[in-house]
Amino acid sequence: MNDESQSSLRKALIDRKTLLALIPLSDRAIFNMEKRGDFPRRIALTSRNVAWELSAVEDWIEARKRAEDQADSPVLITASR
Repeated sequence: MNDESQSSLRKALIDRKTLLALIPLSDRAIFNMEKRGDFPRRIALTSRNVAWELSAVEDWIEARKRAEDQADSPVLITASR
């Protein structure tokens, strides 16, 4: 892939449907994280259409993978008799 192709991919925008396929969170959770500055901001394309920069979302995913404070795995608790 040449530099121009890589640059175009870095500037690619994704819609809400694609975002939700990448990030298994609700619309509300993503919106709240955006407001807190914990998630890449949406870009208003029109008054009714928004998108996110793919590279920013991918960078966020990678940062979450590296984060030390990731959510702990759920612990299975069974009733003992």
